[in-house]
Amino acid sequence: MSLTPALRDATFRWIADDPSDATRTELQGVLARAMGGDSAALADLQDRMAGPLTFGTAGLRGPVRAGTNGMNVATVVRTTAGLASWLGTSGLVFVGRDARHGSEEFATAAAEVMAAAGFDVRVLPGPLPTPVLAFLVRKHGAVAGIQITASHNPPADNGYKLYLAGGSQIVPPSDGEIEKAIEAVPAAVSVPRSPSYSTVSEAEIDAYLERVASLPRGQSRSLKIALTPMHGVGGAFAVEALRRAGFTDVHVVRSQAVPDPDFPTVVFPNPEEPGASDELLSLAASVEADLAIALDPDADRCALGVRDGDTWRMLRGDETGVLLGSLVLSTTESADPLVATTIVSSSLLKSIAAAHGARYAETLTGFKWLARAGEGLVFAYEEALGNCVDPEHVADKDGISAAVVAADLAAGLKASGRTLLDALDQLALDHGLHLTDQVSLRYTDLSLIGATMARLRAEPPAGFESEDLLPGADVLRWTADGVRVIVRPSGTEPKLKAYLEVVEPVTDGLESARAAGRARLAELRERVTALVS
Repeated sequence: MSLTPALRDATFRWIADDPSDATRTELQGVLARAMGGDSAALADLQDRMAGPLTFGTAGLRGPVRAGTNGMNVATVVRTTAGLASWLGTSGLVFVGRDARHGSEEFATAAAEVMAAAGFDVRVLPGPLPTPVLAFLVRKHGAVAGIQITASHNPPADNGYKLYLAGGSQIVPPSDGEIEKAIEAVPAAVSVPRSPSYSTVSEAEIDAYLERVASLPRGQSRSLKIALTPMHGVGGAFAVEALRRAGFTDVHVVRSQAVPDPDFPTVVFPNPEEPGASDELLSLAASVEADLAIALDPDADRCALGVRDGDTWRMLRGDETGVLLGSLVLSTTESADPLVATTIVSSSLLKSIAAAHGARYAETLTGFKWLARAGEGLVFAYEEALGNCVDPEHVADKDGISAAVVAADLAAGLKASGRTLLDALDQLALDHGLHLTDQVSLRYTDLSLIGATMARLRAEPPAGFESEDLLPGADVLRWTADGVRVIVRPSGTEPKLKAYLEVVEPVTDGLESARAAGRARLAELRERVTALVS
């Protein structure tokens, strides 16, 4: 295969239109090697120029590199110009960032484009957790918030996350409208930019910390915590939030304490991934902690670890979600509270809500939907470690506030001689044992995801009732007696995911129910893995 004139010319145009010397030079090098007959360089160039990153409800995510199909200054400039055009009127815009490769440069570019378009732009002072931006957008009635982050994606990636008025993520049709506006933007080099933006004061950041520190309702603060920010921006911030809430005995994983965009100690910087929290659990065991807390790199997700017999393990997202949801329902002052989770999460929260006389809602996956679950929302969670414990102030998942509320729960239980596992056992006794698991397959050929979904839709498994869960959503649900499986493509990663749940009645004691439920879940996992592979 040789370099086509169309690809060569498109590459030359991109280079001419790129406002960044670094990425111009980068792509010139790739093009020169491709023109010289280097087949690897040609394949690289074809991928880089395969088309623009898609602007969806999660904003943009992609590898940091030159070309149309990468996160770079040109992509950020044109995206932000399209956003400014779509917003149409001036107003307040916040811009934040994490500590990934390119984040500072991309945040500056976004701020300059919005400022030149006439917006009042305020940039957060340095790399900070994503929930801080969501808090500020909501608190100040901003028209938009831009966070440069790829959350827990691999080190080579970065992203562009967008919040609109109210501090919630965008939903359709806004994403499609913004994408059309981006398509109409001229070359990035000709987009006006201005340094006339301001920096958010430390007092504004302090307001977020004070709000989070006010969330605990219990009185006990005797708790030893092991914590990791997983090389992200949440470490010192979480420690300070916990300190202000009264939790001062916090031990941080030293090798992961400082932001590092290469995430050197983990394969994927995601607490969900096997092995990602090993160093945290090792620290928790060595210091004899009462609770382990793992944040993802932009600190909007929070995972909890507990001692289970002689070893430590991480709780599943559903286990953390129902524990925090139960606590919030037990302490809320709302007269008509609503709790929400997603269609792929455990059904246990529904039973807990009914026991508290609270309303319950299920949404599509993602906090863009959960934050809009309805009036009176006091708590929302998704099984992918996202928890919203203070939706009145942060209308999105927030790992920092979840960590503080989890510490409050663990400390209260400790004071009464109990643990988080004891609390989970009580929920099982009250509502039946709900066991969940996930089958997750990562793809390099994205076309195989759609092909697999089509096959599963055409050939549903025997013994299950099969249905397309929602019109227009690529989600399958299989149900049988006490069993539920949800299958869908991931919205942010090249994965196909199957979410498994087994509900086992507790009739002959908890241990008997647990043994029976685990056996059923293992059998279900084996069957589903074979089906989706």
